Amino acid sequence: MAAEQRKIKAGVLGVGSLGQWHARIYSEMPDVELVGVFDADRKRAQEIAERYHTKAFRTAEELADATEALSIVVPTDKHRLVAGMAIAKGKHVLVEKPIAATTQEAEELVHLAQQKGVILQVGHVERFNPVLSVVNPAKAKPLYVEALRIAPYPPPRFGLLPRGTEVSVILDLMIHDLEIILHLVQSKVVDIRAVGVPILSKSEDIANVRLRFENGCVANVTASRISMEKQRKIRMFLPDAYVSLDYQEQTGKILRKKLLGIEKKDIPIHKGEPLALELRSFADCVRNRSEPVVDGEHAAEALKLAVAIVKSIRQNGQT
Repeated sequence: MAAEQRKIKAGVLGVGSLGQWHARIYSEMPDVELVGVFDADRKRAQEIAERYHTKAFRTAEELADATEALSIVVPTDKHRLVAGMAIAKGKHVLVEKPIAATTQEAEELVHLAQQKGVILQVGHVERFNPVLSVVNPAKAKPLYVEALRIAPYPPPRFGLLPRGTEVSVILDLMIHDLEIILHLVQSKVVDIRAVGVPILSKSEDIANVRLRFENGCVANVTASRISMEKQRKIRMFLPDAYVSLDYQEQTGKILRKKLLGIEKKDIPIHKGEPLALELRSFADCVRNRSEPVVDGEHAAEALKLAVAIVKSIRQNGQT
């Protein structure tokens, strides 16, 4: 079998509300073999394995030994342990965002992946949202960015915290926008002004931050997991245009300055499933040994900014 046709042997560690979709997508990819799944809830693992015609492994280590590439879709505070185990075995990994619970853990994972010579991709899935394809970071040079990401509080889970609430909303939701803004602005953050409060969990459930960058760009970012509705939007003011993108609806508008006024246009976007595009990219990186769209180092920088925002809020007595 030619190298380009070889099936990547993949597995999913953690098949809860998000991990199940990793398993589904791998099972549908013609050049990937879904070797199996693992979950701490053995009944859940068996259910997902049967649904996607694969095997439920008894331990995470056994699944890692049987694969070459793994999706790590476990709670954030377990990322270092589980991803670290897989990387130590020489496996390529896609770790769901954020890369880890602390900057030290993130740095350890990056170092370990470099040491083992394996791919460490981080699941900042919004980078694969088709709406972002209309913005070229090398040319955009944003002057002002406004991002909004709000969602209802996650449902209860027996014996577990509601999904994502083991960390602040800044590490759970806002980090998507922080990573994208760092990617678009490509400048150092020089000032952080943040507020946030816990409502239903022990850490921030709603937060807002104003970031100022070395190149003069300003970003205003809001995240909430206690909203009645779900919205994911970003707006950018560029030197010659205003761009408004809706991640959820996969729609966009652009307004440009013209000699006789302002021209408004809908942006043509080829809609797609971001997670499927992300896993497609990961499989290609594994096969070709190419650099992932969001590697461990970039994800660690996004985490470092998120942690700095949390620290700013808590030092100012906002929580």
